[in-house]
Amino acid sequence: MSDWQHLSPLEMERMAMNISPGEWQVDRDRPISTLLGSCVAVCLYDEKLQIGGMNHFMLPNMKKRQDNAEIDTVLSGDYAMAVLLNGLLTRGATRTRIKAKAFGGGTIISGMASAGIGRRNAEFAQQWLERERIELIASDFLGPWSRKVIFVPALGDAYCKRIPTTMITSQEIAREENAYAESLVKRPPSSNVELF
Repeated sequence: MSDWQHLSPLEMERMAMNISPGEWQVDRDRPISTLLGSCVAVCLYDEKLQIGGMNHFMLPNMKKRQDNAEIDTVLSGDYAMAVLLNGLLTRGATRTRIKAKAFGGGTIISGMASAGIGRRNAEFAQQWLERERIELIASDFLGPWSRKVIFVPALGDAYCKRIPTTMITSQEIAREENAYAESLVKRPPSSNVELF
């Protein structure tokens, strides 16, 4: 596990598991990466156990709608934080040892109605961690840029690269977020099997 210390962030990124909006991952053996715009990623880790995880959420919380209840749930911060914490606890982490690092909440397209989403996401992450008494030891929030984040769970190390927002980066982030949302909408065809 200490081998990660000898790799550059670029090498770690090539070996990392990438997570998209609405996803989360807990691991001890591989780095985890994500690309953020107005979304936020929170990294939680237990340094003694050398295990950690990362989530990626689009909004602090979403109102439940009957037609898309599942989508609302998985893309929300309140869900993302709860499943990440529970994922660590079920793998043996001790709640009192868990620390956090958090990133994102950028304004990548100025002048849009969604410009305040990044700030709301960042505020939600900070308030959630404070409420759960999890120390936030490092963060990089807000600003006019997107971010590439690489987290090494075994070490608790996080690397954050600010990426100046261009039309290309904003389109890439929007494409990733839309692709994920569309994948959730596509449901498998219903079967005519009745379970009893």
